[in-house]
Amino acid sequence: MGGSYPVGQMAKALVTAVAHEDARTRARAEERLRRWQQVLDGLAGGRLTIGSRTPVAGLPAWATPVVVRGGFATGAAAAGGPLRLEERKLARRAGVAPTRLAVFFHYLTDAGLAELAAALDDGRYRVEAPEQAALLTVAWLLRAGDRLGALTLIDTIEPFADRLRFDPTPTRSPAPDPSLVWRATVGETREALASRKPNERVEALREALTVWNPFADELLALWLDTVEDGRVGVRVAAGWRQQGSALLDRYRSLAAEHPRCTKHRKPKENLTVLRTALEEVAAGRALTPRKRGLLQHAVDAMLRRRGRPGSDEHRALRTRQSADAARPTHVALARVVADRLAPLPDGEGLRAPELLTAPVTAAEARADVGEGAPVPERIRLVVGRARSGGVEELIEAGVVPSAEVLAGLVPQLAAAATSRRYPDPALRTLMAATYRAFRTRRSLLLLNLEQQVRLEELPWVQAVAHHRGATARTQQGTAATLTRLGELALGHFPATLLPNPLVRELDALADEAGIDLPFVEELAADIFMGAFTAKFLRAAQLAAELLRGTLYERYYGIDYRAVARMRSPTARRTVTRTPRDFAALCAARSGTRDGGSFVAANGMVIEQAQILTTHNLATLVHRAGVRPAAGWDALAQQSLATVCRLLERVERTPRPLRTIKDAAYAWRHLVFYLSLAGADQQVAFVRASQDELRQHPAATAARLTPLLGGLAHVTAGGVFDAAGRAPLGRRLLAWSTTGHWLNTPTPAR
Repeated sequence: MGGSYPVGQMAKALVTAVAHEDARTRARAEERLRRWQQVLDGLAGGRLTIGSRTPVAGLPAWATPVVVRGGFATGAAAAGGPLRLEERKLARRAGVAPTRLAVFFHYLTDAGLAELAAALDDGRYRVEAPEQAALLTVAWLLRAGDRLGALTLIDTIEPFADRLRFDPTPTRSPAPDPSLVWRATVGETREALASRKPNERVEALREALTVWNPFADELLALWLDTVEDGRVGVRVAAGWRQQGSALLDRYRSLAAEHPRCTKHRKPKENLTVLRTALEEVAAGRALTPRKRGLLQHAVDAMLRRRGRPGSDEHRALRTRQSADAARPTHVALARVVADRLAPLPDGEGLRAPELLTAPVTAAEARADVGEGAPVPERIRLVVGRARSGGVEELIEAGVVPSAEVLAGLVPQLAAAATSRRYPDPALRTLMAATYRAFRTRRSLLLLNLEQQVRLEELPWVQAVAHHRGATARTQQGTAATLTRLGELALGHFPATLLPNPLVRELDALADEAGIDLPFVEELAADIFMGAFTAKFLRAAQLAAELLRGTLYERYYGIDYRAVARMRSPTARRTVTRTPRDFAALCAARSGTRDGGSFVAANGMVIEQAQILTTHNLATLVHRAGVRPAAGWDALAQQSLATVCRLLERVERTPRPLRTIKDAAYAWRHLVFYLSLAGADQQVAFVRASQDELRQHPAATAARLTPLLGGLAHVTAGGVFDAAGRAPLGRRLLAWSTTGHWLNTPTPAR
């Protein structure tokens, strides 16, 4: 792999680090810049092999690398780096050198093993990188009498003990209830609140209300002293110029102290007109006719809009504005809530976040926040992200708005499900923590169908593998978790392609449950090399069992009988390539030609594999027993609503191809769900969908008409021609090398 991508990312980070107005954003950009520099240095020095599952020279595959955007390893290890604060404290307490190797060997002493055993029993530890579970596993093996296993594990990890951290992070509280999940931890929420910056527009408005409006009133009152017969500047009493000079001196001080509001500097503003006229008179210069006219107009306008300073009308207005300005800022209220979070455990969620967002109490009141001040909705939303509960509870509360967010919560549930096979409670808790930490490991950019490192490849997981017990009850529980997650994904996000992190969790659950399910990931078109692993064909053949003879097969022009006859490997974990005829079938169905973007051409081939396999939908429904509470026709209707929303977005999106792809994926889900519904439901759906055309703007209706026409044609028993056309409609696909017809819709022919 060349260095053009890292160089491009470095350039972006450099621009942000130098030019961004926010200091925290600049700091984050500087960190990205440093990591991309590590990537380039590693490539230049031969220490990195991009595309390999062992990208860092000298580190084994199981060591967690630091990975940046695009799957590039930096050469650093997640469990490496300088000693953490808790490691230095331990070294002082144990009387050993402040080095990682010394800390490692301390934990192999009787005293160190006793500390680890205590942590195993009370659960007061956190595993942030998977490597931090290794020494706890050693302690458990020794306690279980498996001395050989412990020594073998020590021999495996000891060569890296000077660089990698193998001990856990101590915590004040034990591991939380494994049935609870949360989107953000207390610690993350507190940091987000404490780091909030003032809204510059709000602060500028506050400055205008508290500083410049009162100053404008003083200027106006000064000029009103010169009014005679309604004309400004006619009568100048003794001492008037001195008062004016004092006001001008105050203006210069205020302008230096309060730079946010710039309105007072704009030439056409009334305050500016009054001030510049005063500067002329205070300097002994007569006002020009034009300047006198502007002054008269400004004074008249201010009196007309707000009344004379000191009048009841004017006083009421300024009182309201002062009250508005005195309201506490979001920043001040965020810090109050952050203080409320401080005593709570950092690594957990909140069972009742609404209790943390009650109005400010008397004890919490301060100069910038008064008692009884309500916490604004934006801050309540931030705190709400830390709500802990069942996944269904979080979805109903609006904390899980997408399948991508759901995928981020699944490891917490999957960890509890996959660790059930360990009979010992302490080991079960440890392996659950290991699983959660492992799922934070970022995917590497891999070539030639290489596979990401799997959990069971970690030496400490291998060391306790024979201490697991597989019972029908634990496998049934894991299978139930798999089905539950599938129903959540399809039931709540029916039109969304299953994200790769969620696919990986479903695959892990199927493995633990002992169910042969070929879950397939979404492949990256820019690094696709024309081949598929064996599970793609197996997934397509499973889809053939479910969908042969259905609307789905006719709509996409599939010969599922031919797919079913292809030879398929039977071993579940094989990573060999599929027989060439499956890849050839995808390429032939894509209709790619020479020319155009190779990425788009790859995308067309990958899309055909997604169509043949249904990208896990058939696997979930046909083998995992997923049956969402809503009927199949209801899921199809929800998918149609998503398609319509995306098509409306196409018209106002400068680069709509991503939106078009999402619409095509949602449409494919629609066809799948409708294929599982009865024939009468299909006909009713097609008839009802015509009403959609009258509910959307003309441009959206023009895009929707051929889609619905094509669906109606196939539902009635028709087929598309080789170009994907029907008399009144077209087949919708996501990728094209010649420009997508949805980008410039024309009536179907």
